[in-house]
Amino acid sequence: MRLHCLLVYHLPITTYLLLSLTTYHHIPITTYNRHLPPTHMSPRPVKQSQTTITELMIPSYANFGGKIHGGILLSLMDKVAYACATKHASAYCVTVSVDKVEFLQPVEVGELVSLHASVNHVGNTSMIIGIRVEAQNVKVGTIKHTNSCYFTMVAKDDDDKPTMVPELILQTHEEVRRCIEALKMKEIKNKVKEEMSDAKSSIHVEDAANLLKGERCIIKLTP
Repeated sequence: MRLHCLLVYHLPITTYLLLSLTTYHHIPITTYNRHLPPTHMSPRPVKQSQTTITELMIPSYANFGGKIHGGILLSLMDKVAYACATKHASAYCVTVSVDKVEFLQPVEVGELVSLHASVNHVGNTSMIIGIRVEAQNVKVGTIKHTNSCYFTMVAKDDDDKPTMVPELILQTHEEVRRCIEALKMKEIKNKVKEEMSDAKSSIHVEDAANLLKGERCIIKLTP
């Protein structure tokens, strides 16, 4: 599997060394002139597409408990993921999946919510966008981490077909860590998907009594 991620080290002013993550023993080295005009498919650094959206939480966003509705936050996360992905791909993008959505703390009415999005990993036509959500209490100045999640976005061309996205330039240790983390998460997700598919095919209702023993489920099958 080839990863479209590039490590960049700041060398002389006109040259970067791009170190491929695809091998551990013989690492191919390419030069990259940062003064060349960018093209649609030129490798792009993470910081070029990093996006932050900040929005005030108003009363109409609240749920019956007085906290900001989770659906509002998900909608904002989808918006910032789209903005980040399109900036990297220079193309229309669609959401394919949302993973590891964690609501860590409630968001209150009147708080300023900032959603920070970065491209963590790219494939051929897909991108994994990492999102961190923070809520600021403007009265006391406190900031809390409320949500984290990962959006998988796919770039589309004018014919609504998946289209190639630029390679990703990794310039910091944190960006490298996030890329590897996204890759591992992708591998685990594919493995779980396969195991779930196998589990579904092996489920038999006749075994339900034993499988659900100890669970808070009552079986009352109708004829």
